[in-house]
Amino acid sequence: MAALESVRGGEGVVFHPPGIDGDEEEEEDSPAVLLSVLAQQGQVGLCFYDSKDSTLHYMIDTPDNYELRLLARVIQEVCPHVIITSAKQERCMVRFLQQLGSNPDYRPEVVTYPYVDFGLEVGKQRLLSAHLPFLSASISERDKMSYLSSCISFDSPLMLRAVGALLKCLDRRRVGVELEDSSVGVPILQFHAYTLKGVVYIDRDTYSVLQIFKSELHPSVYKLHSGEKEGLSLYGILNRCRCKFGSRLLRQWFLRPTQDPAVLLRRQEVIRFFTSPRNSDALSTLQSSLRNISNIPTLLRRMSLSHTKVTNWQSLYKTVCSAVCIRDTVRRLPQSIQLFRDISEGFSDDLHYIASLISRVVDFEASIAENHFTIKPNVDPAIDEKKRMMMGLSDFLTDVARREVEHLDARIPSCCIIYIPLIGFLLRIPRLPSMVDREDFEIEGLDFMFLSEDHLHYRSQRTKELDDLLGDLYCDIRDMETAVMTQLQNTVLERSASLYKVLDLIAEVDCLMAMSSTSQEYGYTSPKLASHRGIAITQGRHPLLELCSPVFVANSFQSSETQGRVKIISGPNSSGKSIYLKQVGLIVFMALIGSDVPAKEAEIGLVDGIFTRMQSRESVSVGLSTFMIDLNQMAQALNSSTGNSLVLIDEFGKGTNTVDGLSLLAASISHWLRKAPVDVPHVLLATNFHSLMHQGLLPSSGLLSLLTLETAVDGDELVFLYQLKEGICQSSYAANIATLAGLPVSLVQRGVEVSELYKTGRSIKRIDRASSDEHANRCSSVVVRFLSLDLEDQDLDLQHFMKEEILPSAGESLNCR
Repeated sequence: MAALESVRGGEGVVFHPPGIDGDEEEEEDSPAVLLSVLAQQGQVGLCFYDSKDSTLHYMIDTPDNYELRLLARVIQEVCPHVIITSAKQERCMVRFLQQLGSNPDYRPEVVTYPYVDFGLEVGKQRLLSAHLPFLSASISERDKMSYLSSCISFDSPLMLRAVGALLKCLDRRRVGVELEDSSVGVPILQFHAYTLKGVVYIDRDTYSVLQIFKSELHPSVYKLHSGEKEGLSLYGILNRCRCKFGSRLLRQWFLRPTQDPAVLLRRQEVIRFFTSPRNSDALSTLQSSLRNISNIPTLLRRMSLSHTKVTNWQSLYKTVCSAVCIRDTVRRLPQSIQLFRDISEGFSDDLHYIASLISRVVDFEASIAENHFTIKPNVDPAIDEKKRMMMGLSDFLTDVARREVEHLDARIPSCCIIYIPLIGFLLRIPRLPSMVDREDFEIEGLDFMFLSEDHLHYRSQRTKELDDLLGDLYCDIRDMETAVMTQLQNTVLERSASLYKVLDLIAEVDCLMAMSSTSQEYGYTSPKLASHRGIAITQGRHPLLELCSPVFVANSFQSSETQGRVKIISGPNSSGKSIYLKQVGLIVFMALIGSDVPAKEAEIGLVDGIFTRMQSRESVSVGLSTFMIDLNQMAQALNSSTGNSLVLIDEFGKGTNTVDGLSLLAASISHWLRKAPVDVPHVLLATNFHSLMHQGLLPSSGLLSLLTLETAVDGDELVFLYQLKEGICQSSYAANIATLAGLPVSLVQRGVEVSELYKTGRSIKRIDRASSDEHANRCSSVVVRFLSLDLEDQDLDLQHFMKEEILPSAGESLNCR
């Protein structure tokens, strides 16, 4: 983390927006846009307020790279007058704001607040305290929180923290209410989910329910705390990337599916090329080269800090050589494909120059053996000379030691000359038994240095001459080689732009080869991208379930611009309704990332978002019931979907009583059917509320299509055919499903009996009362006897009758209960 520079309290550094001089004032009625952003650990959360319509726009937490390209696109589209951020930020954000401030054409005002103003709870409290004119002033905090949870995503902590800082800035500046009384707050009239132009909107629930991503704990006990692994998911089966950057880019494609046909067609043509069997050799060659691609940004960063190790040089050399191999291979492929042309032109000769330079300079074998950077011979003559001196030093020092021992005490049998870096040359002699105290170490003509392992080390006149003659030879060689390494690092860093470009293109081709391998193995087909609003899928398959099921029945999907845009699918439980909904959602999603799809044919029109109400989830942090969360998901689909959206709804309304759930479902469908066809999204709805169709609760419309999944009954056994057809399911076959699930036969039979009585309006008799028929006869007998009594008879003992007839019957009734 780093503190933003030039911040001195208050509201931070001020830059004037373009076209406004420091002495000029903005017109009073000019709308202002204030954007609040927080970037942490590769994620960006942001929101902005537009005073023109008093709308608070928010974007769910989204991954971004180190250059914050996503944030740059948002700022380019929104053009905020004010950018609000934390004074404590990561380096990437600091650098981004510095670059933004250096742009002469656009310099927004940058406001920085203390980090505490970006607290999560602070953000929630400010949101609860915000001025929302459309809500009653008497609304409770709990009800307000429930409403807000349907308007804004509480699953994006960075965005919520940014909202808190934005609301603080609005209150301080009183945007739009400058002339009003201080008690009047800045109004927020609506909340709106913001999506970049060209990016398809998909929320976290949709990613989860479609199983696009699925993280699991690693099965190895040694890796339980080191992270998660990808489980059975769409990303898991498509991610066959050979380098980490390919996997990372593929995840970004999954998180930001696009509507841009140029981007999708660019990807499709590469996948189509590599799925052809005749191009398998090129595919294998490129994938083997990709294995050697290392983390280029980390290597360059270590070089810029002069922290480069021998292994880093090895990794860089392998990376550059592999990049050159990839370039040479791609140049032999059809240059009509845009990506191949970009690689051929973008992989400059700098790569070959860097590879040959490293090969000529670095001696990898010696570097690994000595564990430090070592250069090859004939690179620097001065270094070569010193190394030759070092190599001949052993014999020379042996001769010097032989002459030295002749001048020593006769008791000293031998000596040697050693070289210690930073200390120099020393005379080394064995310790004699008589040498006990330090005074015994003194020898005339020698300077005692230290004792080590029963050997004494001295400096003599000859060793001093050696120091003067040869100097600190070892350290000199190290210093000179380090200087060569620094020059080599600077040469590489000067050409870092070429390496970064290599990384982007390699990651892209890695992703596309991974998707082509999956497409070829599982028999996918390339979808046709259309400019109309229709979707047509012929014999589509679920990409995950077909891997787990020995037999999978393919089903088609057809939704034109004016017909069958709202489809209601009925059928028994376990008949495949939910799978069909997810299958359509996944096929559309795969087309929007440029992948081939599991279908015989597919034509995908304009799609700007995928909304789901399929999976109920708990939310302890928000404190909402499961049904309330279901309603929030449905509200998001109703309020945010457009005529180009895909909406998947499964069993909405089952979280409350039957009548209320059915009413809400019918009202939601009717809401879409009463719209103009151009505003009706593609809606797929699976339900077990068969009365929705049988009782005519929906308006008649050509936009409505009723479908069911075929089943067959063989005796008492229910057989699922999983084939979609037009029509309405006449029975839920709950008893057959219950029998398949293993419920006791007697229990299932009683359920069928009660169901038939309920449908025909007859009374349902309890079976948990002993002798119910006898009791009914007894009661009938008492009534008959009572009616036969003569109440005017003077001798009638009414108390006796009550005691003998009525009270025993009442006691039996109470006992039965």
